[in-house]
Amino acid sequence: MNLSSKIYIAGHKGLVGSALVRKLEELGYNNLILRTRDELNLLDQQQVENFFKKERPEYIFLAAAKVGGILANSQYGAEFIYENLQIQNNIIHNAYLQNVKKLLFLGSSCIYPKDCPQPIKEEYLLSGYLEPTNEPYAIAKIAGLKMCQSYNQQYQTNFISVMPTNLYGPNDNFDLESSHVLPALIRKFHEAKTNNNNSVVAWGTGEPRREFLYIDDLADACIFLMNNYNSSEIINIGNGLDITIKELAETIKDIIGFTGKIEWDKTKPDGTARKLLDVSKLHTLGWKHKVNLEEGIRLTYNWYLEKNKL
Repeated sequence: MNLSSKIYIAGHKGLVGSALVRKLEELGYNNLILRTRDELNLLDQQQVENFFKKERPEYIFLAAAKVGGILANSQYGAEFIYENLQIQNNIIHNAYLQNVKKLLFLGSSCIYPKDCPQPIKEEYLLSGYLEPTNEPYAIAKIAGLKMCQSYNQQYQTNFISVMPTNLYGPNDNFDLESSHVLPALIRKFHEAKTNNNNSVVAWGTGEPRREFLYIDDLADACIFLMNNYNSSEIINIGNGLDITIKELAETIKDIIGFTGKIEWDKTKPDGTARKLLDVSKLHTLGWKHKVNLEEGIRLTYNWYLEKNKL
C-alpha cells in the first residue's frame, strides 16, 4: 500500500476497525474510505455494489462483523450466522468484481475445533467439532475465509485471511449482556468499587485459559500483513501467551483497586477449556506484539473511564 492508496475499512466504528483507522492515520495513510452503518448498510447487496462502483477502493480491511460473548452467541445464533455471511458475501464478491488489489479478511480464533491440540496451528482448521456456544459465528467466519481462498484460486485475486486471538481495548463493547469476558470484568469491578460492594460475580469456574491481544497490536499486525503477506493460507495473530480467567480477574481487580472478593458462578458455561494460538508463522515473518496484558488493561480502563466521564 502507498500512503495515498484508496483504503476502505469496513466496520471502522468497531473495536478492530477504529484501531485500524488510528494506526493507518498514525503511519501517514491519507486516503481512507469510511462509511457508517447509516451511510452504507453492508447487509444490502445493492447498496454495497453501488458503493464499490462509485468509490473503487484499492485495498480493503474487512473488519465489519456481528460479534459478542458466550451469552450473545448462544441467544442470537441466527443473527450471528446471517449477518456475518451477508456482510462477507457482499464485500468479498464486489471486491472481486471491481478488481480490488488486495483484501484482508478478519476471522476469529473460534473457527478452530473445540478440542484442538494447544497451541493451535493454522492447519488444525476443520479437524474436529466446533465449540457449540459460538458455532453459528464460527461457521460464518470459516465460510468467509474459504470464500477468499476460492476466489484466489478461481479468479487470481489477492485476498488474505487472518485469525486473531481474543481482542480488547478502546471502543470495546462493555455491555454485560453481549460483551466478551475482559471488558465485562472491567465494568463489573469498576461498578462494584464505585458502589462499595463486597463481591463481584464472575461466570464459570475461572479455570479456562485464554490469550488476549491489545487491539492496537492487532491493527499493527494487520497492516504489516497487508504489506508483507500474499498467501491464501490463513495466518494466526496473537502473542503466544495465555492465562486463566481467574488470573485475568485478579489482574483486573488489582488494576481497578477493588478490595472485595470474587465469587464464581459455576452454573454458567466456561466455553472452550483452552485457546492459545500458535503464532510462529507470524513471528517468522518478523512481527511481534508490543503491549503486555497489564499495560493493555490499564489503557483500556482509562479509556472506559474517559468515555463514560467516570
